[in-house]
Amino acid sequence: MSKNLVIVESPAKAKTIKKYLGKDFEVLASYGHVRDLVPKEGAVDPDHDFAMKYQVIDKNERHVEAIAKAIVKAEALFLATDPDREGEAISWHLYEILRQRDLLKDKPVQRVVFHEVTQRAIQDAIAHPRSLSLDLVNAQQARRALDYLVGFNLSPLLWKKIRPGLSAGRVQSPALRMIVEREEEIERFEPREYWTLEADTAKTGQPFMARLTEYGGEKLNQFSVTHGEQAQIMEQALLIAARAQQAESGLATASDVIGCLQVTKVERKQRKRNPAAPFTTSTLQQEASRKLGFSTQRTMRVAQQLYEGIDIGQGAVGLITYMRTDSVNLAQEAITEIRSLIAQRYGANNVPASPRLFKTKAKNAQEAHEAIRPTTITVLPDAIRAVLNADQYALYELIWKRTVACQMIHATLNTVAVDLACGDSNRFHATGSTVADPGFMAVYREGVDDQDDEEDSRVLPPLRQGDWIDLLALRTEQHFTEPPPRYSEASLVKTLEEYGIGRPSTYAAIISTLLAREYAVLDSRRFKPTDIGRIVNRFLTQHFTQYVDYDFTARLEDDLDAVSRGEGDWLPLMRGFWDPFKQRVDEKTENVSRQDVVQSRELGLDPKTGKPVSVRMGRFGPFAQIGVKEDADKPRFASLRPDQRLDTVGLDEALALFQLPRDLGATAAGEPMQANIGRFGPYVRYGKSYVSLKNEDPYTVSRERALELIAAHQQDAANKLLCAFPGSAIQILNGRFGPYITDGKKNVRVPKGREPASLTLAECETLVREAPEKKKLPARRRAAKA
Repeated sequence: MSKNLVIVESPAKAKTIKKYLGKDFEVLASYGHVRDLVPKEGAVDPDHDFAMKYQVIDKNERHVEAIAKAIVKAEALFLATDPDREGEAISWHLYEILRQRDLLKDKPVQRVVFHEVTQRAIQDAIAHPRSLSLDLVNAQQARRALDYLVGFNLSPLLWKKIRPGLSAGRVQSPALRMIVEREEEIERFEPREYWTLEADTAKTGQPFMARLTEYGGEKLNQFSVTHGEQAQIMEQALLIAARAQQAESGLATASDVIGCLQVTKVERKQRKRNPAAPFTTSTLQQEASRKLGFSTQRTMRVAQQLYEGIDIGQGAVGLITYMRTDSVNLAQEAITEIRSLIAQRYGANNVPASPRLFKTKAKNAQEAHEAIRPTTITVLPDAIRAVLNADQYALYELIWKRTVACQMIHATLNTVAVDLACGDSNRFHATGSTVADPGFMAVYREGVDDQDDEEDSRVLPPLRQGDWIDLLALRTEQHFTEPPPRYSEASLVKTLEEYGIGRPSTYAAIISTLLAREYAVLDSRRFKPTDIGRIVNRFLTQHFTQYVDYDFTARLEDDLDAVSRGEGDWLPLMRGFWDPFKQRVDEKTENVSRQDVVQSRELGLDPKTGKPVSVRMGRFGPFAQIGVKEDADKPRFASLRPDQRLDTVGLDEALALFQLPRDLGATAAGEPMQANIGRFGPYVRYGKSYVSLKNEDPYTVSRERALELIAAHQQDAANKLLCAFPGSAIQILNGRFGPYITDGKKNVRVPKGREPASLTLAECETLVREAPEKKKLPARRRAAKA
């Protein structure tokens, strides 16, 4: 047995590291977290200094047992989990489990940290161990306890006041607020009309565009021209002035020239553009979203694979450094290696005189790792393309290019701005640029969200003051101001980081939770809040204002960071959060009714009955209602369609929902047909049978189409039936996994080696009778009524 036991988080990393350490080291994986709070009330006890009750996570219990068995024979334990608070907590939990089982005895236990899975980094980490950092552990415990207390107290309140299955989180709730507030900003937005006038011009046959910036001696702003008639009057006046200048120039012009403009000013400048910093978790997620179309989860999953190790010909090796970081620092040896590669591949003239150093822009930056970079910059993307899958190659290439570019010289752009006169008091303006020296841009250009047309990317012909320019056309363009764009995954991560909300390891989880809880949907890769998301946000912002406040959330992150640095105690932090929070939960549980939260909206009166029509959120989704519960007749209900919203649906749209069930006549056999919507979606019913309407609208499906669907359904049923026994409920059917016997309550596979047609009724009855009863699903716990 090896003398030393090393624990990492993943089996892929364990395999890679084992190769570097040799026979004296056994490397096992914890498979992530090994303990968590017990999943029930009382796991965190505020009355006893927030004592926490942990249990081993079921799915990882066998891995913990393997570690416990291995430590008995080992002489020393090295805890080599990830180099952040999460990793520190995993190491501490493992230590506590082994200590409580009295398996450590007097064996040395040491913590080792590395930021890349390379032989040099691993061996250096083993040679320079440290003890467990209780400051990091306490910060992580405090974070977990806060999340637990918020979740176990606020989520049940949402179940009572809105509907079951909802959740609220310390960090996800401010993120939801961002999405909802942006949507409300878009809905409040009133577009304003404005017009621009542009000139299509040319010099010695080279065309370019200029925009009117001064008219009648007055500079134009965005809203100087606000209607088409005004723009047309200006266009005619400019055309007259341009024709006059054409006559004044005395130059012969082509037939397509309608006038002349004159150059009155030429301003040339040279500007520099510097490369972006190497990737942090946030910027990697943003750029992978823009350039590759990756979700944050997909980016992190692929980055994890590149970090943990891939066999590129000589065994598995980590290709990038640790991918959860908000640092933009690069190790000095990495910088030296990068500068050498730049000189070899792109020329010494592309290497700046001194290395580029970057400072993070993120608020509350913490966990001083390196930036995300290739572990060995000389491993070129194309050289290992054959051993990477498409996602791995795309992300590695992105990281490689960004890392190389960040240490290259600036790009040099030649810019030119030109004023063109059209008469004495009218001016057009044109701008353009050319790349004098691409510098880092030869390797990489950073993407942006919501990019406007870049006028300075145009190239202008050589121009001098006094030159006459051919006017080919005048164009008036109508525009309307646009609302701010919805958040993309990239822009939401960027905004969360700017506010100091969340941390590198949490961005992907925040987004996945918002989507999983159906608080928001991605529409054309942009976040759009759902009705339930709006209601949850309204409830939280009205009744728990402080806890979804951006600054409050960021300050709490600051306080947790201070604990991790040993600058604060976690218990006063917990007490300061918990006492007012619990008081608020108790108060709102008693004083806020469900009706106040879901806030039904009256739409008008039903013309047939005169009863009020309203819409509201139910426990199973948004619905319309005709009548009220006090009426002698029960109210009628209809679910809203997926494309309808509580705050915008109108009376006519709501009344149309009550067309269901729609009578569609009868089948040839005389069975009545109806279209309707049930628990599992839209369907057509005929007699006692149902046909799902997968791609049809129950409000518009025709009788002919319904008969086609019924005929297809009956054909499928006939093909499914292998054998029936007259006078018995038992049948032999063909299922997804082969033939089976059923009595309508229990299903039994046809015995191996038997043809279904050879089975007798008595044999089938015996098989069904001896089959075990179906396990009943546990009853769903209902939330108490408000």
